[in-house]
Amino acid sequence: GRAGLAFITGSATNSALTTSGKNPTFFRVVSRDDVQGPQDAHYIIKHLHPKSLMIVDDQEAYSTGLVAAMTPIFKAAGIKIDHESVSQKVTDFSSLVAKVTSGTSVVVLPWQVAANGQQFGKNLAEQHKNAVIFGTDGLFSPSSFTINGAYVSSFGPDINYIPADKAIAAQAKAKFPKYGTFGPPVYAATHVMDEAIASACKSGTPSRSSVLSAIKATNEPTSILGQPIKFDSHGDLVGGKFFLFKINPAGKYQLIPSS
Repeated sequence: GRAGLAFITGSATNSALTTSGKNPTFFRVVSRDDVQGPQDAHYIIKHLHPKSLMIVDDQEAYSTGLVAAMTPIFKAAGIKIDHESVSQKVTDFSSLVAKVTSGTSVVVLPWQVAANGQQFGKNLAEQHKNAVIFGTDGLFSPSSFTINGAYVSSFGPDINYIPADKAIAAQAKAKFPKYGTFGPPVYAATHVMDEAIASACKSGTPSRSSVLSAIKATNEPTSILGQPIKFDSHGDLVGGKFFLFKINPAGKYQLIPSS
C-alpha cells in the first residue's frame, strides 16, 4: 500500500491500482490489459485479415474486459463479430464450435484456463473447422496449450526467445527445466529495486523515500523483458507492449513481432 513498495508483474491486475492516484508506491514492469486488447485487435486486423470472427469471454472480469476493449476496434474495421460467452467450468465446447461458420477465420479466446483452450482446439479439429485461435495470457502454457497455428499474447516473454538473455535463460533452464512468463517480470522488478537501493546508497543510508525517488527515476534502456523500463507519473510502464507467440506444428511457442 502507501507505506510499502509494490511491483505489479502480471497484466490481469486492476488498472485502478495505478491510474487512480491512490497508490503512489505501486509500479508496473508490464503493461496493463487496456494495452493488450487494442494491440491484439490491431494485429488480428492487420495480419490475419478476418472478415468474420468469433470472440468468446469466459465470464470473468479479465476476459470480459478484453472483449470490451477489442470489440469496438473490430467493428470499426468492418469485421462481423459473433460474441459468445461460456463458463470456465465447461470442458466440452462442441456446441460452441458448431457456431463457427465457414466464413469465421479467427476465434479470439481471452481465457485464463489453458486446458479449455486446448479442448476448444480439439473440438475445432473434430468438426473439421480451420479457424485460427488467438488467445491471451491464460493460454500461455507450452505443456497444456499446443494447438498448431494458434497465437498467444502474453504480458511477459519467454526469455528463451530473447537473444540478449540467453545466458540467464540457460541458467534458469538448468535449475528449472520448465518455466513460463511470470519469472521474467519478477526478475525485472527485483532488478529495478536493487538498482534503486544502490542509487539511494550513494547519498548515504537509504530510506524509504530515497528508494522510492530512485524507482520513479528508473530509466533502463533494456531489460530481461526485451524492452526498456521507465515509469510514468502513475507508475505505469512507458511504451510497454505485449509479446506474441505462434505455436508451430511441434507445439513449440515461437516469439514473433507483435505489431
